[in-house]
Amino acid sequence: MTPKKFLAIAAAAVITCLSFTQAAQAGPRLDKIMETKTIRVGTPGDYRPFAIKTDAGFSGHDIDVIETMAKELGVKIEYVQTSWPNLTKDLQADKFDVAVGGITRNVTRMRLFDMLPGYAPFGKVALVRSADKAKYTSVDALNQPTVRVIKNPGGTNETFVLANLKAAQVSTHDKNAEIPALIADGKGDVMITETYEALHYAKADPRLHAAFVDAPLTPKNYLGFMVPTDDADYTRVMGFVWGLIESRGAIQQAATKWLK
Repeated sequence: MTPKKFLAIAAAAVITCLSFTQAAQAGPRLDKIMETKTIRVGTPGDYRPFAIKTDAGFSGHDIDVIETMAKELGVKIEYVQTSWPNLTKDLQADKFDVAVGGITRNVTRMRLFDMLPGYAPFGKVALVRSADKAKYTSVDALNQPTVRVIKNPGGTNETFVLANLKAAQVSTHDKNAEIPALIADGKGDVMITETYEALHYAKADPRLHAAFVDAPLTPKNYLGFMVPTDDADYTRVMGFVWGLIESRGAIQQAATKWLK
């Protein structure tokens, strides 16, 4: 054996040993979840129909999906309530292992975290009173000094309002789930939200109308579950479990139950 060939074999052996060592040490988040049999799920819990907290607990599309995933993992769920303004920093601070509840997939979030496959295609729309629906046919019609816009802080809906409705009267209400009733009661005129939330409230209250559903104010996007990037094994397994339950029809069942 030539010295050159010997060195090549020795180098390959070292790399193999390092790979096995790294594999043995990898996966601290996944290991903790499997050892404690608990996955911590963070959600604002105020965004119907994806995740809403009531006296009975959490429910919604994303709750059904994450509970199916937890069952496949063989673990229980510990819910951690967060808020849209605190969602990013709470996940960075390791307060939970996955964030759910109608979270838009975008570059800003993908720079910080990983996100599971997209679901529920949507665009930004407006929730308005049915009696006023003829008034609101464009962004320009929304962006008027006489129009009262109520926004929830911390999410992409607020980002849209601040960027596009600068001429309107914009106020902030911390509890997202309360804003539709404020619009219906005439305490505001417009809530910028997304397709499914607007449709949910318009169906629940005939005083409300989901405007721009057929021609959203933004290009089509998707929602996704957000996970930290500190454990490649955890991200890989979560992606695998998502694909597995999707292949069995669980994602479609949740969509049929909550999004139709």
